[in-house]
Amino acid sequence: MSTTTTRPPAGGGEIELAIGGMTCASCANRIERKLNKLDGVSATVNYATEKAKVVYAGSVSPEDLVAEVEKAGYTAELPAVREEPGEGERDELAPLRQRLVISAVLSVPVVATAMVPALQFDNWQWLSLALAGPVVLYGGWPFHRAAWTNLRHGAATMDTLVSLGTLAAFGWSLWALFFGTAGMPGMRHGFEFTLARGDGSGNIYFEAAAGVIAFILAGRYFEARSKRRAGAALHALLEMGAKEVTLASGERVPAERLAVGDLFLVRPGEKIATDGVVEEGSSAVDASMLTGEPVPVEVRPGDAVVGATVNAGGRLVVRATRVGSETQLARMARLVEDAQNGKAQVQRLADRISGVFVPIVIALSLATLGFWLGTGTGTAAAFTAAVAVLIIACPCALGLATPTALMVGTGRGAQLGILIKGPEVLESTRRIDTVVLDKTGTVTTGKMTLSGVLTAEGESREEVLRLAGALESASEHPIAQAIARAAESTAKVEDFANIEGLGVQGVVDGHAVLVGRPQLLAEWSQHLPADLARRMEEAQERGETAVAVGWDGRARAVLTVADAVKPTSAEAVAALRGLGLRPVLLTGDHGTAARRVAAEVGIDEVIAEVLPADKVDVVKRLQAEGRTVAMVGDGVNDAAALAQADLGMAMGTGTDVAIEASDLTLVRGDLRVAADAIRLSRRTLATIKGNLFWAFAYNVAALPLAALGLLTPMIAGAAMAFSSVFVVSNSLRLRRFR
Repeated sequence: MSTTTTRPPAGGGEIELAIGGMTCASCANRIERKLNKLDGVSATVNYATEKAKVVYAGSVSPEDLVAEVEKAGYTAELPAVREEPGEGERDELAPLRQRLVISAVLSVPVVATAMVPALQFDNWQWLSLALAGPVVLYGGWPFHRAAWTNLRHGAATMDTLVSLGTLAAFGWSLWALFFGTAGMPGMRHGFEFTLARGDGSGNIYFEAAAGVIAFILAGRYFEARSKRRAGAALHALLEMGAKEVTLASGERVPAERLAVGDLFLVRPGEKIATDGVVEEGSSAVDASMLTGEPVPVEVRPGDAVVGATVNAGGRLVVRATRVGSETQLARMARLVEDAQNGKAQVQRLADRISGVFVPIVIALSLATLGFWLGTGTGTAAAFTAAVAVLIIACPCALGLATPTALMVGTGRGAQLGILIKGPEVLESTRRIDTVVLDKTGTVTTGKMTLSGVLTAEGESREEVLRLAGALESASEHPIAQAIARAAESTAKVEDFANIEGLGVQGVVDGHAVLVGRPQLLAEWSQHLPADLARRMEEAQERGETAVAVGWDGRARAVLTVADAVKPTSAEAVAALRGLGLRPVLLTGDHGTAARRVAAEVGIDEVIAEVLPADKVDVVKRLQAEGRTVAMVGDGVNDAAALAQADLGMAMGTGTDVAIEASDLTLVRGDLRVAADAIRLSRRTLATIKGNLFWAFAYNVAALPLAALGLLTPMIAGAAMAFSSVFVVSNSLRLRRFR
């Protein structure tokens, strides 16, 4: 596997280091402390992702950071781009799998003969030595090597516990064989769970030493596999993009060679190579892999398209607008990875505990040994209890509790079109009680749409649209474009003229047509009939924009235009209410229009006619009232309010400024996803807390049992391995979130 290394500037900045050699949360905590002792350095080390995210000042170079990690006994690499990600994963697991298989095959007969007296033939103990020796020395080598490295640096980790426990069990057994009575022909012993009296010279613990190593290696292997599955969503995201692209000239080139402004072809069934704008053709684009939206979106010239989406229909010519790290796909991957590398507040507590946990456990093990020896219990039983304490206390589950849930939760969110920027966001969602919704572009489509055709008595709706639509198609005004889109008229326009502030006029198929304010028609003595004028006023009171239409000397109709409510907004508001949130509609629009939209989607509280600069003040006022506020918006004018809110959610269809200011990004632009995002965040936080509870409960319950001599070292090793696998498996349930 080949990699290319990117060296960041030495003048300070932010860097991500790949850390090697970590075996538990204590390792991550130790590296983090070492890095943070450097002047101007702020580091977060994540055990699950095996990465360190470091912000450093100009006085520190990336090489200094690497050297500091290596001085702590671990490895660190500068950012590298893998060319073959899948191969890297296989290479990483293969040595661990090989060590596990050999250890398991050799350990089974050792454990079986120790547990079942009927299998204990003469001199069976010497066969146990021959089989257990390679397991302890070869299978347990990673633990012994790490323990020695930590010892040289004055530290202790989970590897210290495993190495001490297994070497103590193996060493005692060697002494009993060669200097005690355990090596005598005909020696037998059973599998005991309780303290037994005696000097211990006839007891051997090869099954404990070999079994513990086999169980812990199995736990590590399944843990490593599960961690890869937990991060699979991010890897899949990175692999989505097209690898090759056909330029407009017909030349086939690698996708990374595209530059902004290049024209490229997208045939039916092909992935769109990068973000761009359609120049020619029309088609349906399947964006489900990025947004979670199952229905393909129709695109035509002028519409924006996103890289990695699939052209499901006709042939398109697209002009590239963003390439490389600036594309939406790359930005999504970056946001997801940043979130996975962070730490929630609850995890920091676990890190502090795991940092002092190992020394406490070693002291507790020695105290257990001293206690049982002091009470006159046999040496063998006291030794067994002390080793069990060492083995059972591994803090791995604590270290995995948060990052694995975070990896799965954020990865699943990315698949559904929800980008969670960091673990602290999860804490925010728990407290939210009020959600402020921007109107335009969030609750509504943000595009003017023809909402009504009011005709005078005897007039044809189709004829009104044919003539008015043809005339308006020659205008660039948003209201005119809304009418033109709805009419889709192909009638020919002549002598078109735009009357500033009043409307437009022209000749369509021989008819002199006027579209605009009633004043424009009145100048040509075309007055609205009383009934039509009344209906026009009613539409304006509802917050709609109305224009009059007349031709050939008579006023014929009124067309109403409004910012249409998204068809899913009412369902989204109901879902937010179902989560216990109080929705508030916030807009700069006229109060009448705002209340119409609020009534349509089921919102009771409306704050209208707010200047863009004042939106942040509204959020502050709600917070001053004791509310914990989430804000959903999409425009530049929402950015300050999104940043001020306790939880900012930006519509992915909105501006870059709004997205950067938010905590959550809803890629699809569908307000229903806001409710999904809060549910997913809360579910992820609940999973983290559940993981931490079981990890703590496991140690709290198991340590006293081990100290009382109620657990053998082998059972302790199996239980410890199971606790880590349980935590990771519990996190993987988030993959099924719907």
